[in-house]
Amino acid sequence: MLTGERTIPGLDIENYWFRRHEVVYEQLAPRCTRREVLEAGCGEGYGADLIARLAKRVIGLDYDDAAVAHVTARYPRVEAVQGNLAELPLPDAAVDVVVNFQVIEHLWDQAQFIAECARVLRPGGLLMISTPNRITFSPGRDTPINPFHTRELNAAELTELLVDGGFVMDGMFGVFHGPALQQMDARHGGSIIDAQIERAVAAAPWPAGLLADVASVTSADFDILSATEREIDDSLDLVAIAVRP
Repeated sequence: MLTGERTIPGLDIENYWFRRHEVVYEQLAPRCTRREVLEAGCGEGYGADLIARLAKRVIGLDYDDAAVAHVTARYPRVEAVQGNLAELPLPDAAVDVVVNFQVIEHLWDQAQFIAECARVLRPGGLLMISTPNRITFSPGRDTPINPFHTRELNAAELTELLVDGGFVMDGMFGVFHGPALQQMDARHGGSIIDAQIERAVAAAPWPAGLLADVASVTSADFDILSATEREIDDSLDLVAIAVRP
């Protein structure tokens, strides 16, 4: 079933969500160049492998044993480790960058995770987080619509979480549909996201036009923009970059 929770490369019906995640890896990976990186919550592992093209070392951490075994077998550039994000299995000041993309919304104790990131990062290290924007993902609700999420955040709440955890904000950005995806939205009743979810919930066949559009999406169809370029509260996903002093 399509959930968008653990995206897998190469599946037509997953392609929109895969590309929406992939664009963040692609645009932030250069910040990992020649650095030691922990991806906390590496999932399938494609993102950790993308970062490993530039980084000195990448540790891919996941709680799920099957995911760790998969990453080990498929992505030899990534050091796959099983562990709990609330107690990162690394010594103090062990890495230069912690990456946490589309994971923090699943955690029960987000503040504890942020504290652990501060502990394992070296001074001047980066924490890079992406997460669905609560305002647009679960509009008007305190409880997430998505049953896999425990607590969703808006930009102000994510900023507060990071600052309270001892980090200094380097930037807050939003992920938006670019022109091609805006045209797809128009073709599918105003939202290609809603069109996909409707089919998945109903377990109904996908119309050929919807499937073709979803399969054609690339990471270049998404824009990652700052608050000076677009209202962050209108974004689909948030992308935060913070520095450990």
